[in-house]
Amino acid sequence: MTMAFPMPASRLKRIVLAALLLFGAAAIWMALRDSGDVEPRGSVTVAGQAAGSAGARAALAVTTVTPQWSEWPQVLPANGNVAAWQEAVIGAEIGNLRLTEVRVNVGDRVHKGEVLARIADDTLSAELAEATAALAEAEAMLAEARANGDRARQFQATGFLSAQQITQYLTAEKTALARLDAARARQQSARLRLAQTVVRAPDNGVISARTATVGSMAEPGQELFRLIRGGRLEWRAEVSAPDLGRLKPGVAAVLSAPDGTHVQGRVRTVAPTVDPQTLNGLVYVDLPVAQTGHALRAGSFARGQFELGHARVLSLPQSAVLLREGFAYVFRLDEQGPVAETKVSVGQRMGDRIEIVGGIAEDARVVASGVGFLIDGDRVRVVAGSATAETKPQSGSR
Repeated sequence: MTMAFPMPASRLKRIVLAALLLFGAAAIWMALRDSGDVEPRGSVTVAGQAAGSAGARAALAVTTVTPQWSEWPQVLPANGNVAAWQEAVIGAEIGNLRLTEVRVNVGDRVHKGEVLARIADDTLSAELAEATAALAEAEAMLAEARANGDRARQFQATGFLSAQQITQYLTAEKTALARLDAARARQQSARLRLAQTVVRAPDNGVISARTATVGSMAEPGQELFRLIRGGRLEWRAEVSAPDLGRLKPGVAAVLSAPDGTHVQGRVRTVAPTVDPQTLNGLVYVDLPVAQTGHALRAGSFARGQFELGHARVLSLPQSAVLLREGFAYVFRLDEQGPVAETKVSVGQRMGDRIEIVGGIAEDARVVASGVGFLIDGDRVRVVAGSATAETKPQSGSR
């Protein structure tokens, strides 16, 4: 016979309380599920992604703009080096003599005929004195020979002198005359060599290089100075072969100097040949001496542009053009429907505007700004204040 012991009252209360709590939780969960506030396990992430996707495609508020016609200056940008128009090499014409004086330095402006350096002239002065004495001797001998010749011609008809004597006198006269001419030539040569001991400037200009030093030995043909003739500089711009035909002598050019100033110049000539490696040709631009000063120096690199007149162009604000992977795009907006990404061809830039060469009609409406946040097919909301006014260009570049 099995005996049943009664359950303690405290334990029974705990069991009943736990059962009531479990039943209540189950009832609350069922109510929430029926109302849709709780999703089945694993469905929360999908719902969040759907909400995020809908937010990303929300309509973007934009303004629109249409292309504008305006008169723009047509420019052709180019790069090149600044060089001396012509550079004269000044050297010694005599050798084995010391330089005794150097009067100029690099950067000095000199005038034609100005003394630049002197070479020792003691030896050449002595040679000139000797040549002068020899000339005087030759003149005296010629005077004597000419007197004998005159007497011989007087007695030639009388027979007082033999034919042999007459021939000797006349020959001596001619010989003395030839010796006088030779003495004069030696004197002229000595005088010329003495003059070459003074090195003079062959033209007006600026000294660009100097190798002459006092005490050094001068050699024939040795370079002592370099001179930029007239102080004139030129810009040797490299221009692509297709653009060379747009340039001719007299076309204006504007260079940007390293100090930020602008230097005006004009095309002097266009090279008749093109480099087969780079397919570029040189355009020689004269730079006025008064404007160069210290802004441009021979051997420096400079950027500039050629002014080719004016033309009527179609343009948009640069904020309306998206540049991506080397191409330009705009987002065209029709009356109904999403924006359409349209590829366009662009030209030069002027201020905050860019030339539209092709790709859209002149009456097309495009998104004015914020194009970096759009993709093809996005829907947008047009707000008031659309940009339609034309912006006056200030400066140009390509």
